[in-house]
Amino acid sequence: MRLTDLPSVLTIENTNYQFPWTEGVFKDCFKAGYSCWVCEESDSILGFSIASFAVGEAHILNVNVASNEQNQGIGRMMMKTIIDFARSNKTSTIFLEVRPSNLPAIHLYNNLGFNEIGIRKGYYPAEYGREDALMMALELV
Repeated sequence: MRLTDLPSVLTIENTNYQFPWTEGVFKDCFKAGYSCWVCEESDSILGFSIASFAVGEAHILNVNVASNEQNQGIGRMMMKTIIDFARSNKTSTIFLEVRPSNLPAIHLYNNLGFNEIGIRKGYYPAEYGREDALMMALELV
């Protein structure tokens, strides 16, 4: 992902989420040195992912696929890219959080071998208050 990709990335983010990340959050990810990727075809961004890697662990921060491109395996492909990158960099565990209401994502993560390891109470903003997050992990070692 490059700064010039942000308009397309923000369009996907704003379309898919009621409480989207701001442009500033994405720029902070660049500044922090997080791994920021886009999935594109013919110069059109179909989705993106952001993960942090440190001290043998990875944390997937955001995976998002354009609404008109969903259910075609793009999310799976992006997740596998992160997993392969983590393995090649000797990462032992990958962590992520997901809304319990996001059943398609939970199904994908379970299918890829992630396991639920806990709950973060009130982690996500929601229309009427806060929503918990399921904490999930994939052991690579």
